[in-house]
Amino acid sequence: MAGFKDVFQRIEVKYLLDDTQYTELRKRLEGMAAVDSYGKTSILNIYFDTPEYTLIERSLEKPVYKEKLRLRTYGTATDDTNAFIEIKKKYKGVVYKRRISMPYSEAMDYLVKGKKLAKRSQISDEIDYFIRYYKGLRPAMAISYDRIAMAGIEDPDLRITFDTNIRWRTSKLSLKEGNVGKEILLPGQHLMELKIAGAMSVELARILDELNIRKTSFSKYGKGYIDYMYGSQESENIISFPRAV
Repeated sequence: MAGFKDVFQRIEVKYLLDDTQYTELRKRLEGMAAVDSYGKTSILNIYFDTPEYTLIERSLEKPVYKEKLRLRTYGTATDDTNAFIEIKKKYKGVVYKRRISMPYSEAMDYLVKGKKLAKRSQISDEIDYFIRYYKGLRPAMAISYDRIAMAGIEDPDLRITFDTNIRWRTSKLSLKEGNVGKEILLPGQHLMELKIAGAMSVELARILDELNIRKTSFSKYGKGYIDYMYGSQESENIISFPRAV
C-alpha cells in the first residue's frame, strides 16, 4: 500500500462518542478534515505477549513508558497480503511507532516460527531485540475493527479516526479469519482517536467542547484482556461514556 509511513511520532487522544455526538461531529468537521482515499477499512491485529501477559498487565498500570508488539493487516489476510510488524511505544503521552512490512505468511513465519527475515533493517533489529527481551512472546489476542480515517484539509498533520465493530478473540489467532470475535464497545459507541503532531487547534477544541466530547483512556487490547480475564460484565463497567467535567 502506497502512502504508509514506517516511523511515527505523535500525540494520540481518544474519545468515546455516542451516535448523536458522532453524527454532529462529522457535520462540524466538514471543511476541516476529509475521509482519506481508503474510505472505510477493516483493520486486523494480532497482539503478542508473554504467557503471563506481561505487556498488557504493565500497560494497564499506566506507567510513564510502555510498549507493545503487534502484527497488522488492512483487510482480511491471505498469504500474500502486505502485513506490518509494529513496535508501538508511549512515553509521557507521546506515541512512537516503528514498523516493517512483508507478506503475511512471511511475517507469521518470523514471529511464530522464529524464521529469520530475508531483509534486515534498523527497525527489524529493534524488533529482534524486543522478541529476545520479552521471552516467550506468542500470539495472545486478535483485535479487529472497522475504521473511517480522516485527514486534515489544511493541516497535514491532523488525523482523526473513528472505530466501530471492535472485537477480540483468543482462539483462531490468524488474520485470515477477518473481523470476528466478541464485541468490545457498547451499542451505539464510536471510538474516536485524534492524532496530532502538537497542540490541538482552537477551532477543533471548541467543537469538541460544544458537543460535550471528553477525552478518555481506552486500550483496545486492554479492554479485550479485561473481558477475557474477568468477564464481559466487568469490561462493561469499565467501558462507559466519560462524564462531563
